[in-house]
Amino acid sequence: MPTEEANKVVQRTNEEWLEALRGPQHDKALADLRALLLRGLRAALLGKGKVSEADLEDFGQVALLKIMAALDSFRGESRFTTWAYKIAIRVAFSELRRRRWHDVSLDDLTASPDSNFIPDTLSDPAAGPEQQAVQRMVLETMRQVITEDLTDKQREALVAVRVHGMPLAEVARRMGTNRNALYKLLHDARQRLQKELSAKGLPPEEVLAAFGLAAKVRPEQPNTSMSKGAE
Repeated sequence: MPTEEANKVVQRTNEEWLEALRGPQHDKALADLRALLLRGLRAALLGKGKVSEADLEDFGQVALLKIMAALDSFRGESRFTTWAYKIAIRVAFSELRRRRWHDVSLDDLTASPDSNFIPDTLSDPAAGPEQQAVQRMVLETMRQVITEDLTDKQREALVAVRVHGMPLAEVARRMGTNRNALYKLLHDARQRLQKELSAKGLPPEEVLAAFGLAAKVRPEQPNTSMSKGAE
């Protein structure tokens, strides 16, 4: 539990924080900053599932290491404590996202007996019966294409990232690859998915229209060939 000492607000200017943390007697400044970070983490993570005091201590320690390593990047555009809080919050939420998928394998996401890895909840319950029927048809066709026409690796990556929202870094780690290679794999999977859907009579604009979405229209580029020829 937080102590009364930890709840005391330490007042320092940005310059005083930097000087204290860089100085030979920086232990006191580190302890003060740690207490502030823990208080901020408790407030931010209240109600965010099972987060223990030990978890907060771990998040705070990792954040302190990152803050100390990044001191030279602090530009003074905000209060130092605000900058430090943001680093601590990013550390905490990154770890919580990683934990969410700790006991979930990529196979679990794609190997259900009925191939129902694209949930029917993606359809719009507020749509009319006819529109819902169209949406179910589109989803079923997507399931079929993902199951039959994508490679195993393309299917694993696409379902994990685009359907279930698993972080890219976590998917890359589990697949034994890096982010750049995963980007390429996802790009190829999307291209193949669009090609196969189009071959089945479902071009991208019709898929989007089924769910009440509009395709992005790229602005036309001016044709300068005639004007160049006239010069």
